[in-house]
Amino acid sequence: MLSRVADSLYWMTRYMERSDGILRMLKVNYASSQDEGKDFSWKPVLRLFTYLDEAETSAMEKNTRASLKYMVIGKENHNSVLNIVIRARENARSVQDHITKELWQVLNDFYHTIKDSRLEYLLDKDDPITVIDNLIRHGLLYYATSDITMARGEGYSFMNIGKLLERALQSADIVDVKFSNLNGSFSKVSDITYWKYLLMSISAYELYIKTYRGGFEPKNIVELIILNKNFPRSVIYSLDHIHRYFERFRNEKNLESFQKMDFMIGKLKSKILYSTPDTIMEQNLHQYLLDIKKDLHAIANGLNQHYFAYT
Repeated sequence: MLSRVADSLYWMTRYMERSDGILRMLKVNYASSQDEGKDFSWKPVLRLFTYLDEAETSAMEKNTRASLKYMVIGKENHNSVLNIVIRARENARSVQDHITKELWQVLNDFYHTIKDSRLEYLLDKDDPITVIDNLIRHGLLYYATSDITMARGEGYSFMNIGKLLERALQSADIVDVKFSNLNGSFSKVSDITYWKYLLMSISAYELYIKTYRGGFEPKNIVELIILNKNFPRSVIYSLDHIHRYFERFRNEKNLESFQKMDFMIGKLKSKILYSTPDTIMEQNLHQYLLDIKKDLHAIANGLNQHYFAYT
């Protein structure tokens, strides 16, 4: 497969995963804003998904409608869902011969939905959840169509590596931002809704309450999102499956590049596998997550260098 094609497939699905993560976070935080009223702040979400400086973030953090519009359809926001889907579609269009007709149609429908001029009015005057739910369904349709129509070749592997790498970064980012807001004082969070909404933002709430019976504990939340191999949005689950998909690229022609990448992925995977909730919480959680994110970015850069022919 040409490196240009692999690169486009990788970024197409990485962008789609990013849009899905943003939309889920917005849906949960909008519900939280209705519960908390004037005490609610959009600052953590704006910090996580935008490039606004501190003054711009502070100016917008209490304005729910403005925050939603900026993150969903903000043309000037490089990381808005609108701009992300546009970039996903551009990548898909450049490799139409390598994706199924059904997958292109689904992504094209998503593009036209997010470009609809009525979205601004609906986000401003109507129930935003209706808009966000509709966009989330388009993302789910993309994944379902990809799963049942794409051949299990190299292209499919690059698509899944992009999706899982983005998912691991998002999970680490969300835990880092949410725990950083507490400044290490986990015991001060007596309101269970804080932990509930954190878990709901990455679809982990139902699994948490089925797995842990003693209420919401920071240590258990870290264990679920970082170390649980059965949770599809955990960091270790994503890394494990990245490793499996990457194994399919092993051949004699690119053995040196493969070994370098395989070592990077295996090293990070081992670091997480040999961590425990207690050891993670005893050390600096922020630094632990920062190191994980640094290693994930190194893997992404390694792919750029060895497989996508970036200079």
